[in-house]
Amino acid sequence: MKRAALIILVFAVLVTGCTKTEDTRIKGTDTIDNITYQSTTYYVYGFSFANAKLVSTLENPGPDIIIYVNQDTPPPRLTLQSNNLNPSFFKVGAFPDEASAISAFDNLKTVSVSQWQDMVDPLEVNQVWIFRTSNDHYAKFRIMSTVNETREGVAYGECSFQWAYQADGSTTFN
Repeated sequence: MKRAALIILVFAVLVTGCTKTEDTRIKGTDTIDNITYQSTTYYVYGFSFANAKLVSTLENPGPDIIIYVNQDTPPPRLTLQSNNLNPSFFKVGAFPDEASAISAFDNLKTVSVSQWQDMVDPLEVNQVWIFRTSNDHYAKFRIMSTVNETREGVAYGECSFQWAYQADGSTTFN
């Protein structure tokens, strides 16, 4: 009986000792879109830099950014918006090609912004932006590709972006 208990104990220690916890990403490449879903209410998925994943607008906390197709003035244009009730976007620049945008993104090491914008408008490929979260943490992101079209009679928007998040709240990116 003691031997069986010892074997079970050793096995339990080995199993729990082998559990690997993954660190939350602080950079990556992700894609968001404006597909609307419905449960008891309508919602979309946006992106949370702190959680490094897509997050529903029904969750608390919700996403940092969501994509929207603005159809108020033709032609429809893509925007990125935030629901943190503060101007949170700063455009570092719009670049003529992917290589220039990558270089600007990679060389962006510190945040020094005095004038924030309410949204990214218009959202275009090869832009580099800084985002300020509601708790004053910072992310930088580069727009890699966009889709702005009509699908099944509904305006569809999609954005792929490279990003890096400064989780400690400092103004310096590693």
